[in-house]
Amino acid sequence: MAQVTRATKALDEAGVVYELRSYEYDPAAASIGRAAAEALGADPAQVFKTLMLLADGKPACAIAPSDGEVSLKRVAAALGAKSAAMMKPADAERLTGYKVGGISPFGQMRRVPVVIDETALLWDAVFINGGQRGLQVRLAGEDAARVLGAVVAEIGA
Repeated sequence: MAQVTRATKALDEAGVVYELRSYEYDPAAASIGRAAAEALGADPAQVFKTLMLLADGKPACAIAPSDGEVSLKRVAAALGAKSAAMMKPADAERLTGYKVGGISPFGQMRRVPVVIDETALLWDAVFINGGQRGLQVRLAGEDAARVLGAVVAEIGA
């Protein structure tokens, strides 16, 4: 597995301290996030998923704990939009340059508005996809929010 991705390059360029963690990705897992947490020996609430969506029809990204649901209403409100809907997987892949299951908020082909769940700041470190299936970056939630210019908000359902 490659240890250098556009995501890790973006973090390196931003001077962010992070740790790479690899695990065996199982696309058939009932919950990809929970499977990743188990493989990493982490609390599922500490492993964050990257969701690509449309806020008022414009691309955006939401980062939330893998063990919970995301409120699209709360995401929309955090981004100053009237509504939000999930992006089609093919559109997400084309926009980000990553494959579904390996979409990272870091190093995407096009920069989009990002909202990260406020719980990311409660942990010493969180896990976020590193730009490849089975690759996670472990970093401070504050660093993730800062590098992404993310809005920090409660977006859980």
